[in-house]
Amino acid sequence: MILKNIKDAVQGKAPLGHKRSSHWPTVRKHFLEVPGNNKCAACGGTDKIEVHHKEPFHLNPDLELDPNNFISLCESNSYGIVCHLTIGHLGNYKNFNPNVVEDAANILKKLTEANK
Repeated sequence: MILKNIKDAVQGKAPLGHKRSSHWPTVRKHFLEVPGNNKCAACGGTDKIEVHHKEPFHLNPDLELDPNNFISLCESNSYGIVCHLTIGHLGNYKNFNPNVVEDAANILKKLTEANK
């Protein structure tokens, strides 16, 4: 667990000293069980789905367990991009995208139209 905390800090996911809630795994699991949440909001893929915090944990730990702060994004490299990294973090896990919901919806729409 210590190595995971250090890895998260290096990637910018959570500063050292910010501990995830012990409820996070259960909340994450329940979010993914809701119909539609088991696929990527950007590409529609269903492999390697991550529950992304719209407002990052390290900036607002109070929203860690709030499902209204979640969006499903994949790490599967569909269409040549890793949606979680590219759309959720603008290419660097130390960044966050305040427009992640709109950007994911726009990309999904474009991909859907292109593949008709």
